[in-house]
Amino acid sequence: MTVCKMYGDLAIFSGTAHRALAKKVAAYLGMPLGGVEISQFPNTNTFVRLENSVRGQDVFLIQPTSPPTNDNLMELLIFIDTLRRDSAGRITAIVPYYGYGRTDKKDQPRVPITARLVADLLTVAGADRFLTLDLHAGQIQGFFTIPTDELPTVQLFVNYFRRLNLSEDTVVVAPDIGGVRRARDFAARLEKPLAIIEKRRSRDGASTEMYYVIGNVEDKDVVIVDDEIDTAGTLCSAAKFLRKGGARRLYACATHAILSDPAVQRICQSDISHLVITDTVPVHDCKARIIDDRLRVLSVAPLIGDVILRIHEGRSVGELFNE
Repeated sequence: MTVCKMYGDLAIFSGTAHRALAKKVAAYLGMPLGGVEISQFPNTNTFVRLENSVRGQDVFLIQPTSPPTNDNLMELLIFIDTLRRDSAGRITAIVPYYGYGRTDKKDQPRVPITARLVADLLTVAGADRFLTLDLHAGQIQGFFTIPTDELPTVQLFVNYFRRLNLSEDTVVVAPDIGGVRRARDFAARLEKPLAIIEKRRSRDGASTEMYYVIGNVEDKDVVIVDDEIDTAGTLCSAAKFLRKGGARRLYACATHAILSDPAVQRICQSDISHLVITDTVPVHDCKARIIDDRLRVLSVAPLIGDVILRIHEGRSVGELFNE
């Protein structure tokens, strides 16, 4: 008979990368965040000190590795090591946004696979389990030697767009071939047809050319579905290309809104009338104000909170998405 290993009391901690999200998760679970002191020495070395012992506890640490990526990643590793050295019963690293996730393969000579390196670093630091949302590439799960859960946000977006009462002529669009699976799942749940933009990057990666749309978008409303908005180059180029192809109202959604410069400027100058994102990474108020009334932010806190409870109680995570 298999006996499920039990851990001590549940504890939620947060690094400095996104305390607002961690507070929402803790509030959803009806408990406070664990007390911790995080600071930097004059030489920029990071220091972490727990205010109370976590010996034997089931600890969940929330810290996206969004920009400044290296600082947030190093803080995460040091925090995990701190918890391990205080004899935490189990440490689950919750990284809503997985920095370096785009460097998931050797697509040219003499380059690293940094997504694998980060997975190794988290494991060596002492994480017993890893939790993230919408990886850029699904194979990154296989880089980990510890239990790993990738939570999909597709149903959050589907529920939102259902409430908008989209027109019968709406089409879901994948902005590139790599996003087909994500967009296809979204389209199937929303019961809308799928179109795909076929594009190719130049050999030096400096520019992108878009060729044609696989599917019909003429005189259609479209919803562009992506996993991440960094500089918004792909998103806004797709919107422009679709408009030239006869598309009417342009919607867009993406899980991770990094919004590196010049993303906000590009979005404001685009024909995208409705942009829906989640709070896996912090969106600064100034950027939200500039994008103005076209921006909607959905919180992933309830999703993360439900999964934390399931992991803590030894219940299936996958069942949550089959209900």
